[in-house]
Amino acid sequence: MLEAADIECMRGDRVLFRNVSFALARGALLRIAGANGSGKTSLLRIVCGLAVPTVGVVRWDGQDVRRLREEYWKHVVYIAHANAVKDDLTAQENVEIGCALAGLRITTQEAAGALEQFGVAHCAMLPARSLSQGQRRRVALARLALSSAAAVWVLDEPFTALDTAAVAFLQGLIAAHLVNGGIVILTTHQEVSIAAAVALRIELNG
Repeated sequence: MLEAADIECMRGDRVLFRNVSFALARGALLRIAGANGSGKTSLLRIVCGLAVPTVGVVRWDGQDVRRLREEYWKHVVYIAHANAVKDDLTAQENVEIGCALAGLRITTQEAAGALEQFGVAHCAMLPARSLSQGQRRRVALARLALSSAAAVWVLDEPFTALDTAAVAFLQGLIAAHLVNGGIVILTTHQEVSIAAAVALRIELNG
């Protein structure tokens, strides 16, 4: 169970949002909606334990994620709106190093397979600086194909810069994670359909 209780977030002297609460069991999908600047990314970072709320607490199986830290992070995959793809590394090296930093041991073949699933196998040995924005996004998302064991996926605008085929594949990947008992929290400005046993929505409007 992933829970947020009465979360409040401030930026300077401005309240972005307050009184945000939810409880997500295995198989639940939560969409965070709201205008630009409403605090969607801030909420995702708080859920991941990467930022501290002004008020409130996030709990994983009843324990404060700020106390669990690394123990909680082992269960979480966070794909930020920025791709975090290093220009000097190849696409495959980005996948391998990204997984290693997350504590996930993968083989070179598994990294190559993840890129193939996202339709960028032909870019595997190219430096990331030479890739288009859509290709860079798919390289960042390729970690998801290797992260089925992580219970919680937190995705900030994951469908940005993807073509129709990549959007459809990612929809299916997220749906499969939910069916297998995962939890997914995401933001998106795009209308996408994702099958989920439990689907919740929070609108941040200041």
